[in-house]
Amino acid sequence: MTVREIGREVYSVGSIDWDRRLFDELIPLPDGTSYNAYVVKGSEKTALIDTVDPTKAEELLSNLRMLGLGRMDYIVSHHAEQDHSGSIPQVLAEYPSAKVVANEKCKEFLKDLLLIPDEKFLVINDGERLQLGGRTLQFMNAPWVHWPETFITYLVEDKILFTCDFFGSHLATSDLTVKDEAHVYRAAKRYYAEIMMPFRATIRNNIEKLKTLDYRMIAPSHGPIYDRPSLILDAYRDWTSDKVKPEVLIFYVSMHGSTAKMVARLTDALMAKGVTVRQFNLPRSDLGEIAVSLVDAATVVIATPTVLGGPHPAAVYATYLANALRPKTRYATVIGSYGWGGKTVETIAGMLGNLKVEVLPPVIAKGHPRAEDYQALDRLALTIAEKHGNL
Repeated sequence: MTVREIGREVYSVGSIDWDRRLFDELIPLPDGTSYNAYVVKGSEKTALIDTVDPTKAEELLSNLRMLGLGRMDYIVSHHAEQDHSGSIPQVLAEYPSAKVVANEKCKEFLKDLLLIPDEKFLVINDGERLQLGGRTLQFMNAPWVHWPETFITYLVEDKILFTCDFFGSHLATSDLTVKDEAHVYRAAKRYYAEIMMPFRATIRNNIEKLKTLDYRMIAPSHGPIYDRPSLILDAYRDWTSDKVKPEVLIFYVSMHGSTAKMVARLTDALMAKGVTVRQFNLPRSDLGEIAVSLVDAATVVIATPTVLGGPHPAAVYATYLANALRPKTRYATVIGSYGWGGKTVETIAGMLGNLKVEVLPPVIAKGHPRAEDYQALDRLALTIAEKHGNL
């Protein structure tokens, strides 16, 4: 990745990871990602804003050398996760006089994760400023976006907000700033769903704190820079609000066809009542698409056969994921089939403790669904339609 100027003596020096397809051995990256880092040069001091994933450390160092920096005074580490902090040891080896700027909590994380010695740190507090000579870095704590130690930096004179993971998107693109707004919006929503959604209430508070700053640009640590900040701010206000869309998500798995027949009947009944439905065949579905669907939907249906007395493992995983992501879903229920018994409904209902949902009457068939089971599914569709009508 080449060095590019985003403001007067402010440079993008990070790395684009075109080929990465999995993050944390968990999150699919269909569009790759980037690890954004920035250099701010003052008349007296120079600061590096975040680093890159350790696999891209040499690219970062090459970019810094390209700038011809004789010294680096500060390395601002907003967030201790290694895709942003992991190259700090290499940068310190290149610029041994540099200090790592972090809040107290971030400092402790970095000491644990990267074994950076205590004397290398400059600890800053919420609201504190750091002078570079004609350039001022102002720091603001922004906890739980998405770790407890996260903070952000405001470059006062240039009105640039460096937000690390906050407002990011896993998107490998040659565009320095947002060009294709629709594409970036989708990538940012997926990023929010997979990473930020569990902290919805805290994020709302952090967005409110930003109102005290006058900024013209948001520079996150993943994806392109927002030179029109309202695009991502309006999106986050929508995603973190309590408003839901009258949509039904059906997460299903079927081994011998009975549950699939029930899913088809419920889908048809909902469509007949004008309700929007989205199906996800769990063994074949993308984790990120499931997460994105949970951002706005009012109702979730878990459809599963019974395996050894409980829900299918794929249904367990989907339920666990929904509970962990804490979406603003209003209603949930279970449909499916069993052979000789089990506790499928109780197991799934017991896994939804983080969700403030009303659990609608389940529909569980013994073996192949019969007429009375289909009628129960029709009644469930009617109940959902009525609930959605009152949203």
